[in-house]
Amino acid sequence: MAIRGIIGVALAIPYKWRVPLAGWVVSRVIAPLAGYTKRVRDNLAYVCPDLPQAEIDRLTRAVPDNAGRTLIEIYSGKGFTDRFKHAPLTGEGVDALHQAHAEGRPVVLVTGHFGNYDAPRAALIAAGFNVGALYREMNNGFFNPHYVAAISKVGTPVFPRGRQGLAGLIKFLRGGGMAGFLVDQYMWDGEDLTFFGKPAPTALSAAELALKYNALVVPTYGIRQPNGLDFEVVCEAPIPHSNAKDMTQALNNSLEALARRHMDQWFWIHRRWKPEQAELRQSTRAAAKMGPVDPS
Repeated sequence: MAIRGIIGVALAIPYKWRVPLAGWVVSRVIAPLAGYTKRVRDNLAYVCPDLPQAEIDRLTRAVPDNAGRTLIEIYSGKGFTDRFKHAPLTGEGVDALHQAHAEGRPVVLVTGHFGNYDAPRAALIAAGFNVGALYREMNNGFFNPHYVAAISKVGTPVFPRGRQGLAGLIKFLRGGGMAGFLVDQYMWDGEDLTFFGKPAPTALSAAELALKYNALVVPTYGIRQPNGLDFEVVCEAPIPHSNAKDMTQALNNSLEALARRHMDQWFWIHRRWKPEQAELRQSTRAAAKMGPVDPS
């Protein structure tokens, strides 16, 4: 209720002031109280131990600021999507997307918690593409419908993670749609891949679906511009089909390269690596592979 109240107040303010205000509130007030500042420092210490202290201090403010801007942008509906009406799509993958659209070929769009992760969906919908997305339902049952309503204003269809949502997304994909996935979430049962040179369990589902349904795989990102309000939407060259593990590692590498160029735009507040769980995770997975022990 508190979060919904804050969002409601923010939405009453004109867009050009609302977005930076939300960034300021999250970075200066919410982040220190919620432990996000410490998490940014801990993540940077884990994967970038040689980063200068001045840069670390800058990122502890800039990263939550970007996260706050992203949150209120997603809730801003038309105010957010209007910014993409005439925004060009850039990158080597744009022509491939147009060709796939013309041929009715499915497309798997893969992004990460970078810049504004819903900017690519908004831009592609504005360009006339049929784009759906898979989302993770919020644990809070009071807040989840509020969140789903917000992301639906950016565009539909949206599908919740889970068996029923995945079935809907597959049907949409097989019909020649474009489906968006986030690749940078910690997955306990994910593949042992790397991100920033550290073990980062990653779901292979995007690549697996692409292989199964002969879908194009295009890394797509919304890069926040210096004015803090606009975006460049970049569609990189498609990832060649090989196997799900190698393709997903290539997606991790793509996101890492972009994050290294724009360190303040990746969501360092995420618990992406969870090194404290590595030993337990490995022992649990090893036991599962061995199967049940015969007590005799």
